Amino acid sequence: MEQKQTRRGFVPTDARQFSEKGLETLHTAGEEVYYLLNRGYSVKSATTFVGNHYLLSERQRLALARMISPEKQIQIRKCKQLSRQDLAGKTLYIDGFNTIITLEIAFSGSLLLECMDGTIRDLAGLRGTYTLIDKTDLAIRAMREFFQEAQIAGIVCYLDAPVSNSGRLRQRILEHMADAGFQTEVEIINPVDQVLKQKSHVITSDAIILDACQSWYNLNREIIDRNFKNYAYVRWKKSE
Repeated sequence: MEQKQTRRGFVPTDARQFSEKGLETLHTAGEEVYYLLNRGYSVKSATTFVGNHYLLSERQRLALARMISPEKQIQIRKCKQLSRQDLAGKTLYIDGFNTIITLEIAFSGSLLLECMDGTIRDLAGLRGTYTLIDKTDLAIRAMREFFQEAQIAGIVCYLDAPVSNSGRLRQRILEHMADAGFQTEVEIINPVDQVLKQKSHVITSDAIILDACQSWYNLNREIIDRNFKNYAYVRWKKSE
């Protein structure tokens, strides 16, 4: 049965909140959030304090929280980042919902963030609910194509047990990867982040996992940049 066309992550107010004028305010606010983070303030405290001052929406505050990191954490993550050549013959450990939802949003043409640590993040809130959409197959096929080209040994994809339709997504991943030429496992567990924190060759953009894991690869950035020329990311870069 053909699935309904759905734009994952599309919010009509984004056009106004992340317009040229909105981004000017966001950049100014971001300078102050970055300053506070580098002086030990928590992300929540910094974005609340600065967001209240600039009257930012919850979505704008979330964008700042996901884009901006303290310099120390950025350097830690970049030191552990793998190149494509590091993947050959290896098993990759994938944060399933984190990865697939961001790719679904990219194929939907919705808002994505280019973050200071080089990752691509979204503003979608899972909140325990997930449904497969027409972009799900596009996302999984793009992953499969990359894995085949990188000549990996296999993948272990972890899906969060409390999230609805995790079983259906597991089956869809297994179907797409069935004859891909590498070993595929999909595990539904809880909590995913605690497992991935202990692994190397991790695929995620979750900052907490990136800080703790042994090594990681920036898969979403790779796939999005190869499928979309000059994707209209929302960006924040510190002033020189």
